[in-house]
Amino acid sequence: MRQLCRLGLTGGIGSGKSTVAQLLAQCGAVVIDADALARSVTQPGGAAMAAIVLEFGHAMMAADGAMDRDAMRELVYTDAHAKRRLEAIVHPLVQQLTQQQEDQARHAGSSCIVFDVPLLVESGRWRSRVDRVLVVDCLAPTQTARVTARSHLARAAVEKIMASQASREQRLQAADLVLFNDGLSLDELRGEVLQIARHFGL
Repeated sequence: MRQLCRLGLTGGIGSGKSTVAQLLAQCGAVVIDADALARSVTQPGGAAMAAIVLEFGHAMMAADGAMDRDAMRELVYTDAHAKRRLEAIVHPLVQQLTQQQEDQARHAGSSCIVFDVPLLVESGRWRSRVDRVLVVDCLAPTQTARVTARSHLARAAVEKIMASQASREQRLQAADLVLFNDGLSLDELRGEVLQIARHFGL
């Protein structure tokens, strides 16, 4: 049986991390998206919703029964205690789903599982779960330009999100591998990812 590699993938908002995850999946990696799992448990009828309403009230539930992400984002950016309360609800559920997907990938004989975790550095608990950490890096002005273009958020709002994440220096210190995604075309980025993928038997 091939050696299984557990690769942690992270990067700041606007770094291109999600594109790198897609390219790694195209190379044959199994990608487990922590953000997608967190969204799934806060959708209408999601496993976290009853506890969120109990903890934060109906004001944090949108009309469709999902968590009101905009309202919650505003709250947790200004209230660190609220952020910890939300994480105490969501993180155990995400861990459970992550473990289920990891077990399925192992049983299927996968050679590389990529854990796509935006806040891998900030969480402190992921380092022990992965063998290597790949950081997708770019300059701060590039992050800001990409996010304002795609999300139509004000520059100040983007900078607020960036300030709430680990600094570029902190991410780079945590990295085993760094992919500098600044000024690359999609084809050039694909070439960089292919080189990385070969290191992990893909």
